[in-house]
Amino acid sequence: MEILRMYKQDPPRGMLFREAVYEPEDGSLMVTKGRVGHEGTVSIRENVDSTDSQRLLKEFAEAGAGEGFAEIPEDQHHWVIAQYALKSKDGTERDRYLEHKASTAIGTYFAWRGLGSVEESGFSPYKLNILCLVPDVKLAVKGIQVAIRESRLDFTKLSIGSAPFADLEHPVRRYPLPSRVPFEL
Repeated sequence: MEILRMYKQDPPRGMLFREAVYEPEDGSLMVTKGRVGHEGTVSIRENVDSTDSQRLLKEFAEAGAGEGFAEIPEDQHHWVIAQYALKSKDGTERDRYLEHKASTAIGTYFAWRGLGSVEESGFSPYKLNILCLVPDVKLAVKGIQVAIRESRLDFTKLSIGSAPFADLEHPVRRYPLPSRVPFEL
């Protein structure tokens, strides 16, 4: 899978996004665009082979650059961490199901709205961490809350933190607030 994600600041409306995703398995190229945080419009092109995909992705990038869109360098992104408190140190089978379900829900919600991507998930003692790489922290925090609620997952054990790309070791709690407990991975 090849993904090309581009953004543009649009002061009265917020940030705009354009995203092209090529799936070599089924030969489809999906283009999504819209305002970050809102469901974008989608167009799908079928029967695209690998040589056509490279040309189409290049044209997509050039057209986006012509309209003022650009890829955001990874070091300018932020980490947003969805964290679940667990009853066991290593996680149970039910916790692994929660990891899969929550990661999928957040990843799908983010993809349709240009909010970023789920990069990894894993267990630490008594915690499940889902790490997302995002361009806008506030919109991503709201997006995680909506995705978890819409998926009918347990909202009571959820905490959300954020950190700059280069400083994942020192996250700041974003939800729930106020809290006297610091956010730790």
